[in-house]
Amino acid sequence: MVKSANQSEGQYDILQNSAGEILIIIQYRDGGPENPRLVYDGGDQALLYRSRESAVMLDAINEEARKPLRAVSEVLMVELDNDDVAREYRVPVRNVKSLEALMK
Repeated sequence: MVKSANQSEGQYDILQNSAGEILIIIQYRDGGPENPRLVYDGGDQALLYRSRESAVMLDAINEEARKPLRAVSEVLMVELDNDDVAREYRVPVRNVKSLEALMK
């Protein structure tokens, strides 16, 4: 499965392998991740918290990617700088009832 969507800061891709593992590809961002986590409520948005200074909202998550994303406990994040892998890291997924309620 390959699903892409626009994000306020660029493109991202969500891919799933045959084992059900999920890979999310985003554009490189300055500053390394510090205790990153992906906060997700099963809807069309997820929040990637990279550090105190850096968070990325993944908007318009395709419906076909939502159930698999909700079912995993971690994802592999890959940050690309041009077409090169700048860094990769594992991120735990924190399932919540409402992402919107947390952001108020």
